[in-house]
Amino acid sequence: MRKRCDIVLPCLNEAAALPGVLAALPEWAGAIVVDNGSNDGSAAIARRAGALVVDAPRRGYGAAVHAGLCAATAPIVAFSDADGSFDLGQLDRVVSPVERGESDLVFGRRRIVTASAWPVHARFANMVLLTMVRQRTGLAVHDLGPFRAGRREQLLALGLEDRRSGYPLELLLRAWRAGARITEVDVDYLPRTGRSKVTGTLRGTVTAVVDMHRTLRRLA
Repeated sequence: MRKRCDIVLPCLNEAAALPGVLAALPEWAGAIVVDNGSNDGSAAIARRAGALVVDAPRRGYGAAVHAGLCAATAPIVAFSDADGSFDLGQLDRVVSPVERGESDLVFGRRRIVTASAWPVHARFANMVLLTMVRQRTGLAVHDLGPFRAGRREQLLALGLEDRRSGYPLELLLRAWRAGARITEVDVDYLPRTGRSKVTGTLRGTVTAVVDMHRTLRRLA
């Protein structure tokens, strides 16, 4: 079967979630699991499931995601968390608009299945941040979610520099500056498997907000 896209899955101790995440992946997508310092056997689990495993020793969401982007070979690259919070059976929702030439960058707008999937403090931070983004750019974007897709060459050409939590916002703003067509599609958001390292904790959310606010001041 023709590979339509690669999907990058940044991973830090996701041994419990990875088997289900990779099993749900459509046959037409290639999995790239980026190990960001796991000590629970995540990399071995991913290899046994047939995924390409990339090592990203520098800690940080942006470092892991960008390492996966650089390792991708398919013309379209998608991204998702590796914690089971997204149904990768819905991958076509973010890939198809890019494939059909209708969009250059597609963000999955999270629609929570249960309230516990997305803590209130994280939802509030996302809402405030995106309100500021809309005010400064005019972009009709309502969620800076981790489930997204774009064309590999265009993504690499953006010259993304952030290697922490500001990476998704830098991606959005640099794509906007480059004149990319940016759209949203609805995707289900599920309770993750295991403990969250970022938005599931107040400390992680604060760190992400600080990183993203710094990026917003610099680029918008």
